[in-house]
Amino acid sequence: MAKTNPGRFFEDYAVGQVIDHAVPRTVSGGERALYHALYPARHALYSSDAFAQACGLPGSPIDDLAAFHVIFGKTVPDVSLNALANLGYAEGRWLKPVYPGDTLRSSSEVIGLKQNSNGKTGVVYVRTRGMNQRDEIVMEYCRWVMVRKRDVDAPAPETLVPTLKAPLLVEDLVVPEGLDFSNYDFTLAGESHRWSDYEVGEQIDHVDGVTIEEAEHMMATRLWQNTAKVHFDATFRSDGQRLIYGGHVISMARALSFNGLANAQMIVGLNGGAHANPCFSGDTVKAWSEVLDKAETSAPGVGALRLRLVATKGGEPFALKGEDGKYDPNVLLDLDYWALCPV
Repeated sequence: MAKTNPGRFFEDYAVGQVIDHAVPRTVSGGERALYHALYPARHALYSSDAFAQACGLPGSPIDDLAAFHVIFGKTVPDVSLNALANLGYAEGRWLKPVYPGDTLRSSSEVIGLKQNSNGKTGVVYVRTRGMNQRDEIVMEYCRWVMVRKRDVDAPAPETLVPTLKAPLLVEDLVVPEGLDFSNYDFTLAGESHRWSDYEVGEQIDHVDGVTIEEAEHMMATRLWQNTAKVHFDATFRSDGQRLIYGGHVISMARALSFNGLANAQMIVGLNGGAHANPCFSGDTVKAWSEVLDKAETSAPGVGALRLRLVATKGGEPFALKGEDGKYDPNVLLDLDYWALCPV
C-alpha cells in the first residue's frame, strides 16, 4: 500500500467536500522578521508594538499578508499540489488580527467545479477559512485553481460555477476591535497622506522596483510551507523554469506600495485578484495603484480605501489591458482590496 501522497487531481474533488488541512502552525516574531527580510515591508502598525498600542491594539499583529500566506500554505497539498495555475480570488476578509503566539490552521470547502474544454484539466473553486487556537476564524477567502486530471477519460462532473460577491461592501468589512486612528502619528508612519487626501480615480506610481531572486522566492515559499510543484520542481514545466509563487508577487507589490500608501495600514478585504502573467526569477517587479472607492467606518478616525494594486515586470505605469481586453504582457498581478487608513 502506497504511503506517499501524490496530491488530488481534478476528478478527486466533489462540490460540498470539506478538507481539513494538516499541520497547524504557531507563528512568532520570527515570521515577522523573515517577512520583513524578504520584502521591503515597513507599514508602522506591523513594525512597532508601541505604534500599534497607540492605535488601540494590544500589540503589533503579524502582517496581514503573512497571516494569509500561512493559511494559504496549509491548503496547497490538498488543493493546488497538481495545479497548473492559481486563477483568482474573491470574498477575502480578515476577521481578526493574528498575533505572535497564535496557532493557525485551515479548512476548505469545494464550492464549484468546471472541466475545461480540453478535457485534460478543470477549475476547482474553494472557500478557505483560517482559524486560531480558540477556533476563531481569523480570515476567509475564495480562490479557484486549474488542476490537472489524473485520467483524461474520467467523466466530467456537473458544472457549478459559484456566484461570488465582487466587490465586498464596506458593511462586509471587519475593523479590528479597539482600532482607533484619532491620535495617529503621521510622522512615525512615514507619510502625511490621510484618507481625505485620496480621490476616487487617482493613480499612484510607487516608483521603486525589486528584482526577484530565486533564492528569496524559494525561502519564502518554504516559509509558508507551500509545496506546489510548479514552485520547486524545475522539471514540472516544459520550459524548465520554476514559477514564482503568486503570493510572493502580492507581498512584494504591497510592500512597494508603501511609497505613496504608507498609511493604508491594514488590509481587511480582498475583492478580487488575478495573476495575469507568470513571474520568473530575474523579473523586476514594480507597482502602481488606483483608488477605486472610499468609505467611512464606525471606528474612530478610521476610513477605508478600495485600491487596485497592479504589479508589473516592465512597460509604462498604468498600462493594464489592451483593446482586446487581455492583460498587457508586462502585468503580473491585478489585485483589488480594501485597506484601513486614518481619516
